Amino acid sequence: MSLHNYLARRVGFMVVTLFLVSLITFAITNILPGDVALLILGPNAGEESLHQLQTQLGLNQPLYIQYLSWVQDVVVGNMGTSIRFGDPVAQLIAEKLPRSLMLAVAATFVAIMLAIPLGVIAAVKQNEGPDLAASSFSFIGVSIPIFLWGLVFILVFAVWLDWFPTGGYVPPSEDPVATLKHLVLPATSMGFALTAYVMRMTRSSMIEVLSEEYIRFAKAKGMTQRVIVLRHALRNAIIPVITVIAFQFSYAFGGVVVLEKVFVWPGIGNLTLTAIQSRDIPLLQGCIIVVALIFMLSNFTADLLYAYFDPRIRYGGDE
Repeated sequence: MSLHNYLARRVGFMVVTLFLVSLITFAITNILPGDVALLILGPNAGEESLHQLQTQLGLNQPLYIQYLSWVQDVVVGNMGTSIRFGDPVAQLIAEKLPRSLMLAVAATFVAIMLAIPLGVIAAVKQNEGPDLAASSFSFIGVSIPIFLWGLVFILVFAVWLDWFPTGGYVPPSEDPVATLKHLVLPATSMGFALTAYVMRMTRSSMIEVLSEEYIRFAKAKGMTQRVIVLRHALRNAIIPVITVIAFQFSYAFGGVVVLEKVFVWPGIGNLTLTAIQSRDIPLLQGCIIVVALIFMLSNFTADLLYAYFDPRIRYGGDE
């Protein structure tokens, strides 16, 4: 299978998945109790005005007509109007999304900075003290939920040491230094959880590469261990690690929903929880679709990296 055919197939899967997500989202949000028209007008609304708004919103139409109309609007960028805020849903999401992406990118950066050096050291010192320490750290990182990391970091670095604020957000346009201070704790909390997975992959990939024939030949030629590890082994071992990092980014974006609540970070995760609490159906539908789309795009990027670096996959090796 050529790379173009592989990409076309992956895009097709993504479109089908997005269709299923939209179908499930619409079904779930329509199962929720409460009439959208009544939520907008309030409990004291008269029968006539209630019926008029239901007709205007198309709530009297069969569900499949409502679904098709909603999908048609979403495709052209119209996600409706938020009941809670009274603003267009697309506008609210456009305001919050960059903040969540900033948090996910920062967390992924923290994970890379920690995981790759730890994975390399663990592989070079296999079954020795540094390897056991790094593996223990990895096990702890996998076992502890992201929100618990957040609470521990708040307690230690915000409450006890008073180095960083406990939560909140300052736009970079107002004070870039304050933005960084507010970003450090949530990004590091999430980065710690992601580090474990990337570190494990780096370690196993490095161990495999270090056992290759050309590495033994380099040792026989008298090259220093530093040159062998950094110039020859890491360059080849890093390929599968890159794809894992792409997957971890999508995991990080999913994790912001919980972490934003812990750190009062006004991103799309907090917006989703607000939509649930206020039963704001249009806003909830828009948030779910956008989060799902970001998740799929991240996984799609990881698929592309896999196919690019390992041609066996695009030729059907992963089937």
